[in-house]
Amino acid sequence: MYGESATMRKRADQLRDQATDIRSMADRLVGQIEAINWEGRAAADMRARIHDRAAHLRDCADLHETASESLTKHVVEVERLKDSIEGVQRRATSLVADARTRIAQLQAEDTPAGVTIDPTDSDRILSQFVPPAKGHKDWLTVELPGL
Repeated sequence: MYGESATMRKRADQLRDQATDIRSMADRLVGQIEAINWEGRAAADMRARIHDRAAHLRDCADLHETASESLTKHVVEVERLKDSIEGVQRRATSLVADARTRIAQLQAEDTPAGVTIDPTDSDRILSQFVPPAKGHKDWLTVELPGL
């Protein structure tokens, strides 16, 4: 299987939480510098510098949010593909099993001497199918009769 959905969702949540923490840090930093009873040019320069740093922290928080959203979208796509793989795998396995059963029944039937009943081309193809590994992405490109 591809991708651990639970792990990726957990990481997306962590990134979202970090974004919140970083924004809070920026707000606290600005609040603390504004609360200081300090006047003059140095104080104004320090406040401007802190506001600038807080803006950078908020930009960083935005990037964390973006990463979280991207990872969440990725998880949804991974889960969709895993479901598709599982569905194709299940249908193909059933078709192959049914074809092999039909072929076995043909071979077991009592037929008059010299008469042979051949399996259909579809059953022959299905019975010879070599499947990809369970959960492998190659299941998405499998082409079988009836699939």
